[in-house]
Amino acid sequence: MVVCGDDGLAHRLAAELRGVYGEQVTLVVPPAERTARPPVVGRARAASAALLDRVVNAAVGGRPAVAWPPGPAGAATGVTGAVGEQVLEAVELTEAVLDEAGVRRATALALVHDDDETNIRAALTARRLNPRLRLVLRLYNRRLGQHIEELLDQAAALAYAGEGDANMEASTTVLSDADTAAPALAATALAGTSKVVQTEGLLLRAVERPLPADSGLHTLALLSVNDPAGVAGGDQEPRLLPADEEVRGAAGRTAVVLEQVSTAGGPESAAPGRGAGVVPSLASLFSRRLRWSLAGLVGCVLALAIALWAVTRIHPVRAFYLTLLDMFAIDDPALGAGLGRQLLQLLSALVGLLLLPVLLAAVLEALGTFRTATSLRKPPRGLGGHVVLLGLGKIGTRVLTRLRELNVPVVCVESDPEARGLATARRLRVPVVLGDVTQEGVLESAKIHRAQALLAVTSADTTNLEAALYARSVRPDLRVVLRLYDDDFATAVYRTLRAAYPRALTRSRSVTHLAAPAFAGAMLGRQVLGAVSVERKVLLFAAVDVDGHPMLEGRTVNQAFRPGSWRVLALAGRTDTPADHVLAKGDRVVVAATRRGLAALR
Repeated sequence: MVVCGDDGLAHRLAAELRGVYGEQVTLVVPPAERTARPPVVGRARAASAALLDRVVNAAVGGRPAVAWPPGPAGAATGVTGAVGEQVLEAVELTEAVLDEAGVRRATALALVHDDDETNIRAALTARRLNPRLRLVLRLYNRRLGQHIEELLDQAAALAYAGEGDANMEASTTVLSDADTAAPALAATALAGTSKVVQTEGLLLRAVERPLPADSGLHTLALLSVNDPAGVAGGDQEPRLLPADEEVRGAAGRTAVVLEQVSTAGGPESAAPGRGAGVVPSLASLFSRRLRWSLAGLVGCVLALAIALWAVTRIHPVRAFYLTLLDMFAIDDPALGAGLGRQLLQLLSALVGLLLLPVLLAAVLEALGTFRTATSLRKPPRGLGGHVVLLGLGKIGTRVLTRLRELNVPVVCVESDPEARGLATARRLRVPVVLGDVTQEGVLESAKIHRAQALLAVTSADTTNLEAALYARSVRPDLRVVLRLYDDDFATAVYRTLRAAYPRALTRSRSVTHLAAPAFAGAMLGRQVLGAVSVERKVLLFAAVDVDGHPMLEGRTVNQAFRPGSWRVLALAGRTDTPADHVLAKGDRVVVAATRRGLAALR
């Protein structure tokens, strides 16, 4: 794997590929990054990175996956990196630098520079050097990213056609920090852990529980018996994807199980269901009192029409028609008619007079409803169990969209009346509190005392921290998730809040920390949805198409299970997949697999 970048995301991505997936990495950075300290990817991952890299090197005969020959004089400078990592320093990503980094023989290349033009220029050069290369680009312009993705994939397809190879494996994936960090922030706020898997509306969480666990949960792994650090070998090592018989015989042993995260809101939701737009429903146009008034008048008209039909014995339709004429005072007076007909005409005129103010009220209420539908909503009374989202910038807008896709009630707090996310909140009809979150009373207006979580994702670290501390003073057991720019600062905040509030859940994450797993998954292939560390091993989660797959198509979910290799968890987007469901053409399944198991499936 080759990673090219100029900020913390490059180091974080390289550490993720080494520590979690055991890949050999060549890191290309500018000379100014020489003194930058690579971040640590989790406590357990960092502790086992060296051991895992030595095992991988031994498995491949000590040869790195990416060659690193010395380049031309002055082109680039080699620097010793971490175990399993080659570091190359270069001012620009020229063709010579990419060739020296081993792009011609690499499996994947990640271009995560902060400048879109630099990444695009390097991607075009890399595609020419290696048409089979899997490309991952970091672009802020989403629309431009879609066109670049199509262009690079088309170039790869033409190169394959020229070689006479119909099996094209190259792919281009364009990601941005906002798109990759937002789902992780939303999942952390809901699940309370970063060990989550998200796919097509499905949110799963990996938790540790003693056996026997709930029979409805999938057992992903059995942890070490007397060796939590995973240092000893043999029978002490964790067992990934154990057989059902082994799980039943491991009573009392701690296991890693998978459960679905419930995203159902409380009885009072903070926003309508998915797909709600700015046009309100017909029932919401008028108040209940006005609807009852209209229903009463309609009943009076029907009663008068029936009475007129009973008195005059004319056709019922004509009786209804004459009643309407009398209501609107456009019928001739009933002179010379019977007493009953005259009384009914007077009563109809009286009902018509009562109808005029009701119609006027209906028009005014409808206009008022349409006006409020295009403005920001306020948090409703009795709201509870919602997520308070601070900040509607680039990250906050993506988080809001993700939470509403999961049907989670949300209340937003934003200080800038011109923020880009206000239009999205208005479209989704999400309540918004306009005000400075550091001012007293703003969080109370967002019903923070009845919320299930606080998500602080503004661009100012101090604002996020101040909001978290104030929210904890109002409710000490509140779940808090902070977006912090600096990794060291995020770690310090997490440890301090955890020590001060041991019974509350606190998570502080930087954007690079949250974005790196998505970039790493894209480098391994579009199928990879995420990874969960189990002591010093790792489980991969992927979406696999059943069509034409000999190990999946025509088999039930139970029959497709291969202990120690892979396990079908569910159909993509569904949580109620029965064990006897027969996998057929057109199905797409979410599987948990080891690295070797996923390689066999692919």
